[in-house]
Amino acid sequence: MRNDRLRSTLRANAYTDEVFADELDVDRKTVQRWVAQGRTPHRNTAQRAANILNVPVDWIWPELAQPQSGTNPSEVVALYPHRSETSKHLWLDLLVGAQQQIDLFANASLFLPEENPEAIDIIKHKSANGVMIRILMGDPDSPAMELRGREERLFSAIPARIRMALAYYRPLSDVPSIEFRLHQTALYNSIFRFDNQMLVNQHIYGTYGYLAPILHLRRIEGCSFFDTYVRSFELVWQEESYPVNDRDGHS
Repeated sequence: MRNDRLRSTLRANAYTDEVFADELDVDRKTVQRWVAQGRTPHRNTAQRAANILNVPVDWIWPELAQPQSGTNPSEVVALYPHRSETSKHLWLDLLVGAQQQIDLFANASLFLPEENPEAIDIIKHKSANGVMIRILMGDPDSPAMELRGREERLFSAIPARIRMALAYYRPLSDVPSIEFRLHQTALYNSIFRFDNQMLVNQHIYGTYGYLAPILHLRRIEGCSFFDTYVRSFELVWQEESYPVNDRDGHS
């Protein structure tokens, strides 16, 4: 069975199998077997690999997990100083790997289809195969989006980017199994959930979204970091959102 966690983590850190093998001082075919066949290395080698990738060893190889005494493994897979430093492969791997749920919560999410043109088709395909998909985007005519434009020093560009994004995402709005809504909230973080993994784009006053940090989280039983953002999404979805076609009633 392929090790998708190792595959996506290598790509997120811009490693090819060959370059990673050289840095770890193992044969390239060994790394390929870890990825393609799900082989597990010796514990010492696995720990060195995890240290290079800056993730817990049991994230890549759960079978190497050791009993914890009063602590839990970290929910933080990675922290990127800027969204622009996340790789295209990371987003696509998370989209493709989702088997149950995809939630997208942002003002525009324009970068996703712009940088990954196949993303819309992937989302549609996932929906057709039973994945629950919810998309939340800002209402371009709302005062909140105008305010966000001023805060990010983009001014009218934020509503314009949302309208452009709506054109990209429009093919999804008529798919019965995809829920597509708008919001007028003061967005503190953009939240992108793929099953039990999540990318959280922080928002900083006076800073463009692509320059703001991104957290890569994973859900761990007994921890609360991941679920804090889940609760935020659910609250907006239940209380502050409305279908795209209901825009006129909320202006």
